[in-house]
Amino acid sequence: MLNKVVKRLFSYKSTIPATLPQLKFEYNELEPVLTANLLKFHHGKHHQAYVNNLNAIYEQISDAQKKNDVHKIAQLQSGLRFNLGGHINHAIYWDNLAPVSRGGGVFPDQNSPLTKAIQEKWGSYENFIQIFNGRTAAIQGSGWGWLGYDTVSKSLKMFELGNQDMPEWNSVIPLLTIDVWEHAYYLDYQNLRPKYLTEIWKVVNWQEVERRYLDAIKA
Repeated sequence: MLNKVVKRLFSYKSTIPATLPQLKFEYNELEPVLTANLLKFHHGKHHQAYVNNLNAIYEQISDAQKKNDVHKIAQLQSGLRFNLGGHINHAIYWDNLAPVSRGGGVFPDQNSPLTKAIQEKWGSYENFIQIFNGRTAAIQGSGWGWLGYDTVSKSLKMFELGNQDMPEWNSVIPLLTIDVWEHAYYLDYQNLRPKYLTEIWKVVNWQEVERRYLDAIKA
């Protein structure tokens, strides 16, 4: 189901049993954009819940397979997709973040292939962010804003997905995602989703986004 680039980038996030990924930063290192208190809940509680639920579903599917219970397997598919999406989407999100002291918020240089692609599509990083924030803030309920590489058109693609839906990874390689479930920002920003979206770019790990993009265009 996953294309080879996504397998290479994210294979450790879809192992069985699933495990909570260790962050590449301490909980307090993204302050004041995201507080340690928020990250403890978001990573240690919310993401962990997706991992726990996913592993429970894996066990139920395994048991149903042994019993050749096709009906039970079919019943579990909705929960499987939701919790697998919650796990993988969060894992990508964490890799998209970095402390300011380690390059968070710094755009790649003007000669970067990613910079050139952003400029060709949206004119500048600043314009890209403005459009991205407007579209992502408008998501009704919970969801994710995405930047991906479309392997068919060979170009960047901005899109939004609700709940814990995942990109169609056979045609779009995820480069960047921003979580707009309330648990991602409410403890720090209350109901001010647009303010959270403005601030989050100060800790976006553009070097990781660029690395994914370079892998994607070589595939």
